[in-house]
Amino acid sequence: MTITITTVASHDGGFSDTVEELIDATAAKLGYPFDPVRFELKAVDEAGGLAGGLVAHAVQGWLFLKLLGVAEAARGQGIGRALLAKAEDHARSSGLVGVYLDTFEFQAPRFYEELGYTECGRLPAIGGAPQRIWFAKAFGVTKGA
Repeated sequence: MTITITTVASHDGGFSDTVEELIDATAAKLGYPFDPVRFELKAVDEAGGLAGGLVAHAVQGWLFLKLLGVAEAARGQGIGRALLAKAEDHARSSGLVGVYLDTFEFQAPRFYEELGYTECGRLPAIGGAPQRIWFAKAFGVTKGA
């Protein structure tokens, strides 16, 4: 069999959806279907403007927090903490075992550590690229246990 590998020029999501289907089919066959369930939160200020938001999805028993952002003018008011707390409440009430996420060293590692998240992985800073750090918070498990 001869295989040709090419760059995908179009980023409409169609190709990535097809690749996901390949991965999902294998996982389902092994008894671990992905079946992600999207979860989003929006924080709106009194004028109706976007103050912040959170995008996550539940998969394999965990809530993966993909994005958490707060508008610059709204920072320092506890919006990020409130969004994350609401996401954790949702995960608990959905029967999930915890939350995991990643951040860069210049973003919010201390924020997550202060909220009980434990580092579980790190890409090294090489060639000027910042470190990417993964955190997890398992429910019912105390930090350091």
